[in-house]
Amino acid sequence: MLLVGALATAPLGTHAQNLAKGPVRIIVPVAAGGTSDISARLIADKMKDAIGQPIVVENKPGATGRIAVEAFKNAAPDGHTLLLAPVAVPVIAPLVFKQLNYDPAKDLLPVAQVAKFQYAFAVGPNHPAQTMSEFITWARAHPAQANFGTAGAGSVPHFFGVMVGRATGVELVHVAYKGLNSVETDLIGGQIAAGISALSDLAELDRAGKIRILATSGAERSPLLPAVPTFKEQGFAAVEGVGWNGVYAPARTPKPVIDQLSSAIVKALRAPEVRQKFIAVGLEPTGTTPEEFAAIMAADTARWGPIIKASGFAADAR
Repeated sequence: MLLVGALATAPLGTHAQNLAKGPVRIIVPVAAGGTSDISARLIADKMKDAIGQPIVVENKPGATGRIAVEAFKNAAPDGHTLLLAPVAVPVIAPLVFKQLNYDPAKDLLPVAQVAKFQYAFAVGPNHPAQTMSEFITWARAHPAQANFGTAGAGSVPHFFGVMVGRATGVELVHVAYKGLNSVETDLIGGQIAAGISALSDLAELDRAGKIRILATSGAERSPLLPAVPTFKEQGFAAVEGVGWNGVYAPARTPKPVIDQLSSAIVKALRAPEVRQKFIAVGLEPTGTTPEEFAAIMAADTARWGPIIKASGFAADAR
């Protein structure tokens, strides 16, 4: 868990007068049931106690988050409308879309990172590789078969695969599917050499012996599958990157309101029952100050920018 600065841990009462009375709305850019939606609902239950006001989670899926951001950025900057979004919205989308209906630097004020999660690099049960080094050796010997599948082009798993290829000097061809189920089916059946997705997506298949996860993407091993080593542990120091989601306020929201909301989120994430629920779905609750979250966003923009450029991928904003 990230160390939380003094600002985020200040007593909520010091800022209580800054958030006016009334329900708070958290907009999420995905359908109900996704990790961002789950995160929003888990913190909402505790945040309402901290701020003493009702909190409603509103799903606005579609258009890679642009529908949700459009509704969010035009809301009054009073702390009563928030956005909880994954890394794709503030970091990846601006790097792949030629045009966007929002500017993260101007329209999304960081409040707090909520949770992060690792990605997994997996092979099918009959693949000869037992480690990443063995997979790279195999890929060099079988270049025509050296590919990896993800649930969509332009996704973080797609670019993570590009990162793996660049770091290992092996050209891994990306196979874009229209959903995770198809990736899993072809991975199990051996139609693709490897698959990349969130660790939580693939953990049960690994436990059941239907696939084999060779490495995870974090700086340290995931508590979800502690027996699986990271890329760094296996000698690939340049391969690291995690997904995350976080909360934003509209531009011009007063700083005291942002600080109050950040404090409420941190308090919610510290509740043992909330932490357990996050971990159970493969998420690591974090909780940060607005300043810490802004630094994370900047670091990930710097991390993914060269990878996305190297991939040659670009998307239209239609």
